[in-house]
Amino acid sequence: MSVLYITLPIALLMGAIGLYACVRCIASGQYDDLESPALRILQDDVDIHSNKSDE
Repeated sequence: MSVLYITLPIALLMGAIGLYACVRCIASGQYDDLESPALRILQDDVDIHSNKSDE
């Protein structure tokens, strides 16, 4: 029973920290744009090794 006196406050503290981190991420706008990252994979990359002098 004495283990609950240690683990319960630790669990509540960890839950509160997780909730704070989640609210802070949402408030900072991290989840505002959910479509662009999925479409970014479909865009072509620019080839940095191609030289225009080869043409």
